[in-house]
Amino acid sequence: MRAYPVDQLYAEMAFIAYHFHWPHAELMSLEHRQRRQWCEEISQINRRLNGAEVGLFDIGVR
Repeated sequence: MRAYPVDQLYAEMAFIAYHFHWPHAELMSLEHRQRRQWCEEISQINRRLNGAEVGLFDIGVR
């Protein structure tokens, strides 16, 4: 079993915290899939607002 990369965990948490201002405890309580889904939703919102084609947390970008 592989552990989730810590640097990616912090990047996702910072991304959500920046946009939604959620507290650390709430972010830590999210499951991986939930956290990724929120990152993808935020990226979609940002793309629509900015006219960009690809967001930071879009699947396949990394």
